[in-house]
Amino acid sequence: MIRVALPTGDLRKQTAAMLAAAGAGIDDYGAGSRALRFPMLGDAAIARVFRERDIPVQVALGNYDIGICSLTWVEELAQRFPSHDVVRLCDLGYGAQSLWLAGAGEMPDPSLRIVSEYPNIAEALARRLRLAHYRVFPVAGAAEAYPPEDADIALIAADNASEIEAHGLRPLATVFESSAWLIANRRSLASKGLCAVLAPLLGAGVGTRSPSLVAPPSVALLSSAPRPARTTLRLALPDGHAQAHTIAALRMAGIAVAGYGEGTVVRRPAIDVGGVEVKVIRPQDMPQQVAIGQFDLAITGRDVLLDHAVQFPSSPVEEIVDLGRSKYSLAVIVKDVPADDLAGALRYWRSRSDAPIRIASEFANIADHFARERHFGRYSVIPIAGASEGYVPDDAEILIEGIETGASVIANKLTVLERFFESTNCVIANKVRPEGAMRPVFDALVEKLRLGAATPVAAGGGA
Repeated sequence: MIRVALPTGDLRKQTAAMLAAAGAGIDDYGAGSRALRFPMLGDAAIARVFRERDIPVQVALGNYDIGICSLTWVEELAQRFPSHDVVRLCDLGYGAQSLWLAGAGEMPDPSLRIVSEYPNIAEALARRLRLAHYRVFPVAGAAEAYPPEDADIALIAADNASEIEAHGLRPLATVFESSAWLIANRRSLASKGLCAVLAPLLGAGVGTRSPSLVAPPSVALLSSAPRPARTTLRLALPDGHAQAHTIAALRMAGIAVAGYGEGTVVRRPAIDVGGVEVKVIRPQDMPQQVAIGQFDLAITGRDVLLDHAVQFPSSPVEEIVDLGRSKYSLAVIVKDVPADDLAGALRYWRSRSDAPIRIASEFANIADHFARERHFGRYSVIPIAGASEGYVPDDAEILIEGIETGASVIANKLTVLERFFESTNCVIANKVRPEGAMRPVFDALVEKLRLGAATPVAAGGGA
């Protein structure tokens, strides 16, 4: 059976249209079904839906023979693993974007902070630019929000320079031209008959010349001026699914944040608390940002904090208020396993094979910690970006995933073996508190935030 990895997200509709035009259409895929596996070309292939960044990895490992994704993610893989087994077959002619270096004003020289969803490409560019001192901050998204306060340069994908300028940034250089590409596993090309799928898809291609990463000769706007010292308290608020719960907590606390509303993303909204500035970023990135002192307070999930803490046990980040909202469980999820609990599942797998037990999770550090705590023996953790319900049983034995209503679990006919961690949203801070004039502002804001808890807590504890 030929295995095909298809993208969810921004490329989904265009990919569905291309497949239909090529005579390989999948009705449910194009309709956006919650299911993640679909038969393709009759019985010739099975298609599985992934987040784009996971597709090159799955093809490189040989779990999938063919994939479609943005070429940027293939390049991101190649910069870290140059001997990978991904073959770039053809440009499919849609999903065009460029990778840009962008900044906001003058940047201190020689130390540059570079933020990106593409940290491997960012590292490669820094080396090619021969930067003497730099730091690359990997983030889950919203890299455009970081300059100038939290980074000097952002490496981001955009359609054109105007889109960069709309973020309040100055386009510095394009470094990579991307579009949707058809890729394949090198070993599968050599050993499997893939023609039933490749023939129609190659026919949809518009070219086979793969662009190269291009580093500019220099980075403009360098300055020898030092960064000014911070004089205001900094609070990070989450975007995405966590936003609605955070808005409810702020409302309960009597805090107004103009521009921070459901369905809107203003990266620097105004807060009605004097001496405080706010930035909206991804909750997954908050523990790291608080740990390195970029923010004094942040509202994120206890699951995200746990993932950070098990990776960095000596991290200075701590939870100071449990807001009690955005409740859901981290759970062990399997499919087609004749067992009622985790111990039974482990016995079942060990009786069938000595191979490592594969654990897929967006919380890779929690997954690793959980497997060690439960004495899995031989195991491997597969970090993933999302669209996770389709990983079991073909690509992993276990999925460690957050579940709230369980609708996706039911839709994909999965089984929850165990719920092992209850997550809510919380306020986090660095154990080293702000000093001077910022300390009373910090204490007052924390006390306000305590009032936003779903079940109000007593004042004074934790801060």
